[in-house]
Amino acid sequence: MKHIIVAGGVISGLGKGITSASLALLLKSRGIAVTCVKCDMYLNIDAGTMNPLEHGEVFVTHDGLETDQDIGHYERFLDTNLSRVNYMTNGQIYKHILDQERSLVFQGKCVEPYHHIPPEIQKRWYEAGKQNKADVVIVELGGTVGEYEGLLFFEAARRIKLKNPQDLFFILVGYLPAPPSIGELKSKPLQQSISLLNSLGIQPDMIVARSEISLDEKRKEKIAMAANLSKDMIIANPDVPTIYKVPEVLETQNTAEKVVANLGLKLKNKDLRDWKKMVKKMQKAKKTLNIGIVGKYQKTGDYTLSDSYVCVVEALKHAGVANNTKLDINWINSSDLESLTKKQVKNKLKGFNGIIVPQGWGSRGVEGKIKAIQYARENKIPYLGLCFGMQMAVIEFARNVARLKDANSEEINPSSVHPVIHIMPHQKKYLAKKQYGGTIRLGAWPCKIQKDTKLASIYGSSLKAVDAMPIRERHRHRYEFNMKYKEKLEAKGLVVSGLSPDGKLVEAIELDNHPFFVGTQFHPEYLSRPLSPHPIFVSFVKAALK
Repeated sequence: MKHIIVAGGVISGLGKGITSASLALLLKSRGIAVTCVKCDMYLNIDAGTMNPLEHGEVFVTHDGLETDQDIGHYERFLDTNLSRVNYMTNGQIYKHILDQERSLVFQGKCVEPYHHIPPEIQKRWYEAGKQNKADVVIVELGGTVGEYEGLLFFEAARRIKLKNPQDLFFILVGYLPAPPSIGELKSKPLQQSISLLNSLGIQPDMIVARSEISLDEKRKEKIAMAANLSKDMIIANPDVPTIYKVPEVLETQNTAEKVVANLGLKLKNKDLRDWKKMVKKMQKAKKTLNIGIVGKYQKTGDYTLSDSYVCVVEALKHAGVANNTKLDINWINSSDLESLTKKQVKNKLKGFNGIIVPQGWGSRGVEGKIKAIQYARENKIPYLGLCFGMQMAVIEFARNVARLKDANSEEINPSSVHPVIHIMPHQKKYLAKKQYGGTIRLGAWPCKIQKDTKLASIYGSSLKAVDAMPIRERHRHRYEFNMKYKEKLEAKGLVVSGLSPDGKLVEAIELDNHPFFVGTQFHPEYLSRPLSPHPIFVSFVKAALK
């Protein structure tokens, strides 16, 4: 089994995940069995309890692990489902070693990070390759080289390279800033990252140079000299209009060929035709839609970031390609709508062809979301509610159509007279013990689509037989639709279009006499891929076009 280690230099968030996913796609297109692993350096056991404003969106695997958003990028580029073996944190490693120590696995030895942590890291890299039947495991190391918490991951890589140099290929993805006052790319920060990497006993086999503008030959020569590499092992990776263009950027520089030559592997004929066709279609779309996303995690200080909703944004892009349409995504902070009158909300949202309320937690900004949903429902604007967005749609309908004025979620108002959204009984035990991490409803669960509903028509040919559990979608929530209100809300026109197989949980709702009004308790965005867009998002964009 071969390993490709992808580490970062200068700054975090510069595109290691997209670089890893793009290289994985190139190798897969050339007949190499490949998988990707993300290593996060924090002591959290998983990403589930982390603030999305600080860490970005939490991605959930089919088998129910809450991970870093890069796992989502890997799945989208490779068009495959990954699992918990594809993700690890420092916290997982240390907890496992300490649990072993308590169980006398080490038979009384002194347990030390340097001696016992790297072998466990290596073991998990190999296990990921084994379970995914991969010849090559691409391992992305979170953060940047030189950070204290990541040292033992670098040491694990060094030891593999030391034992058999042809079994591991090390890529450093570094950033070259171009200060406007200077007017040229500066390579010194990247050179310093290379020096830091050398101090750990590792010499990079390839440098991927990230920058706003393309890398020139002079800068390539400087970086090659600093890294002790030939110039052809310096790969330019400048900003491009879409992340899905990156594989083509790497391909033009024969990146895959250079990597596998060092690993002693052979490539087959490449096949990126469908991918390139998709990218071309994405860039050539002439129609434009204005989509409003009413969220609560995108605003941080003076900045508006989309990292908290990456999967939603990417799923919209995929659906845009399917509809030959570009999407202009507009971010609305739900808290900003709370103090507005109904007329003011209408003026704020009237330019949008469609509105999405994505996932969320807690009471902040809730009333703003509900006002946005009311506007979409009453003005026949296509609406898609995702998880929390479905719950808020149920509350809005209960208040303004079923006239249950106090309707709310127990999460927001535990004393509500009409808790149309409530906590599942077994979840109360977890909360009482403050067991928050990993205890919510996670991973893929079956859903029965109800006959003659919009959801049934959306999934269409993918349904083998209606009411026969034809779909499995991923979940991440603790609160559910309160079944005590099902008949009452249905009598007022709410359509329950998806149920759990035992009929005890509502998985999706919709409204008749509306162009598109759908809410799902699950997250369809997790399963959307560039070459196979999720049908719910495709139908939402199609409705918005009308």
